[in-house]
Amino acid sequence: MKPKEKVNILMVDDQPGKLLSYEAILEGLDENLIKATSGREALEQLLKNDIAVVLMDVSMPELDGFEVAEMIRQHPRFHETAIIFISAIHLTDVDRLKGYERGAVDYISVPIVPELLRAKVSVFAELHRKARQLEAAEEGLRQLSRRLMKTQDEERRRIARELHDSLGQYLAAAKMTIDHLRATFNGNVEAGKALGDAAGQVETAIVETRTLSYLLHPPLLDEIGLTSALAWYVEGFGKRSGIAVHVQIPATFGRLASEAETALFRVVQECLTNVHRHSGSSSASVTLSRAGGELKLEVKDQGKGMPKGMSLNGSRYADLGVGMQGIYERVRQLHGKMDIQSEEGKGTTLTVTIPEAVAIPGASESPTPKQAVRSA
Repeated sequence: MKPKEKVNILMVDDQPGKLLSYEAILEGLDENLIKATSGREALEQLLKNDIAVVLMDVSMPELDGFEVAEMIRQHPRFHETAIIFISAIHLTDVDRLKGYERGAVDYISVPIVPELLRAKVSVFAELHRKARQLEAAEEGLRQLSRRLMKTQDEERRRIARELHDSLGQYLAAAKMTIDHLRATFNGNVEAGKALGDAAGQVETAIVETRTLSYLLHPPLLDEIGLTSALAWYVEGFGKRSGIAVHVQIPATFGRLASEAETALFRVVQECLTNVHRHSGSSSASVTLSRAGGELKLEVKDQGKGMPKGMSLNGSRYADLGVGMQGIYERVRQLHGKMDIQSEEGKGTTLTVTIPEAVAIPGASESPTPKQAVRSA
């Protein structure tokens, strides 16, 4: 059986004697116990360690427990950290409300009942442990999904190359042979007609093979970039579907990282396929822009929209099919966001935003979230 993964419990009190008593009560939980004798020291420990539970005295000099809790909650890393207040004085309902507003999850009154303190700390420690295990499992699934998509893209690229370089060449050779036979049998009307039909069929097969190869993985995507690949794809899509697609991309847009270009191309590909299959719209638009440290892709149609009741918000797109789930996963792997706005009879707009720092080679890292914790 896998041993229990210990979590960190931070005990904050300006009186060392009380810290020793907390330690004696909680040592049976077999967790990592960390002590701090002031609010500032507690903040330093939080920044250095992954803390599951903060056990904190309300009445402390310089920074009291309420002030420390408020600063902890302002930091994005600590929104989910459990804070248990310990108070030696009677707290009114207003005091308790003040504490809850600043992030407290529970209160312990003095004199402390050891069994009660252990039980409460144990519950929050176990919740933190389960949350970390769930995060690790989700990260494992994300890594697996990323590898599967990478393998899928590589396989598409390989098949596209085989279709173009192998099957395409065989078909071209067959077409040359048929053309040569047509010249040889130019006196035989029936043979010439049959060979002409065969030549036409092979020519169609060549065109279809080339189109299929490019749809699997357009060479322009690797050679020139996303802008040219999208222009080629949209032109062909319009001819095949009869849907007029307007593309708006700045002339100075430039190249992106390979993974980002592939992801955005697949997003457009899937969206326009859905427009053709489901929307009933005669037109669509694709807009790609860059502003505020983000890349923004918008695909919009004027069709019948999506039925009511579909999951369009947050991270759940289970009702929208495998293709849309694939889009969402690609965007998430690039630390991006996907939003769908749809109304029956008024069309659908899908918007994807991706941080420039992830999508553009050599872009500077995005700034870290501003720390709300006061500097010591």
